[in-house]
Amino acid sequence: MKTKLYPDLASRIYSVWHRHVKVYTKHFVSNAFPPCVEPMIFLGGIGLGLGQYISQIGGLNFMQFLASGLLVTSAMFTSAYECTYGTFIRLEFDKIYDSMLAAPISVYDLIIGEIIWAGTKGFFFSLAVAMIFVLFRVLEPSTLLLAPIAGLFTGLMFGTLSLLVTSFVKNINAFNFYFTGVISPTFFFTGVVFPIENLPAFIRPLAEIFPLTHTVRLSRLLVMPERHYSSLLFYDLAYIALFVTVIGFFAVHNLKKRLID
Repeated sequence: MKTKLYPDLASRIYSVWHRHVKVYTKHFVSNAFPPCVEPMIFLGGIGLGLGQYISQIGGLNFMQFLASGLLVTSAMFTSAYECTYGTFIRLEFDKIYDSMLAAPISVYDLIIGEIIWAGTKGFFFSLAVAMIFVLFRVLEPSTLLLAPIAGLFTGLMFGTLSLLVTSFVKNINAFNFYFTGVISPTFFFTGVVFPIENLPAFIRPLAEIFPLTHTVRLSRLLVMPERHYSSLLFYDLAYIALFVTVIGFFAVHNLKKRLID
């Protein structure tokens, strides 16, 4: 009988994911507080204020329209921060990856574990925000069934994109360009606050490039399935799959060279 000396692929990736879970949950309340509360603050500040002037938008009550978009922005922000600042600190300052690679795991296992962890955070925080919105009767309870799936896809996309950005960054302050130049426009020009159909015609194709546009539409589909968003479902899913595959490939390739060097 042969002795198994090397863990299988699932066990290796799980070990990376489990390590992040254990570290994150040590300070769970302080870590989870901002991603859960910030969407509520935005919904209260913008929704209650503009809601006095806008009764409906995109066929929905304005509060519902805004809330359905905020379900995935929490996933975007938490996965982006995790795979930029979090990854960079583990890579350059704490040298966590050096220790992890001393175990029987490969660079591929490590980075895939990072991406899955980003998707997990997206799943969890979309669910948490959905639960809060349902509790305050902004969204229907049925939202809880599929909202985390949109959050998972968002986490995976922004996890891979952020890892790719991190693979080029040499100074932690350089992430300011990413968050100001990419994440902030993504929040405002992907249909979260207003429909992209209301943008000037020459900007709408650009909005389709942003990954968040596609998960915002998936999230909207949860609260108004009868709208035209359903006709774009397969297009959005194909975009998400292609984005994660292509961007993930380059992220793994670049980080592998950096980790080995």
